[in-house]
Amino acid sequence: MRRDGRLSGVLHVLLHMAERPEPQTSETLARAMGTNPVVIRRVLAGLRDRGLVRSEKGHGGGWTIACDLAAVSLRDVYVALGEPEILAIGSRTDAPGCLVEQAVNAALGKAFADAEALLLQRFGEVTLAQLSADFHRRMAARRITGTEDAHAA
Repeated sequence: MRRDGRLSGVLHVLLHMAERPEPQTSETLARAMGTNPVVIRRVLAGLRDRGLVRSEKGHGGGWTIACDLAAVSLRDVYVALGEPEILAIGSRTDAPGCLVEQAVNAALGKAFADAEALLLQRFGEVTLAQLSADFHRRMAARRITGTEDAHAA
């Protein structure tokens, strides 16, 4: 079963961007993420529309953080990504008239809704500033000085 890594990936990109005040090109961010620059541009365009990042064209242009990391939660980023499916499992809908399927789907639907609500609540409690602080604690614990070294560690 394939997992959707967009939230994790965009959080990774945002933390890289937060480490550098100068604009970062899509190419530079794509290299850090091991992906294509087009993927970076597509994802960051949605975040730009929500005011989380900004982009500048031309020589010296690129992507920069446009928000206060302490004011942006994981949930804000999740919403900016278009609220992708959180759970990879779902209910069968092959026989909607089947009473067994209805009973199973009712129980699963409630459990899925409860789990999703709890996860979204937790996303709302964690800010980008907290992620950045955790990253810096991990770098200090390993005596790493640069983000490039941290990426390879």
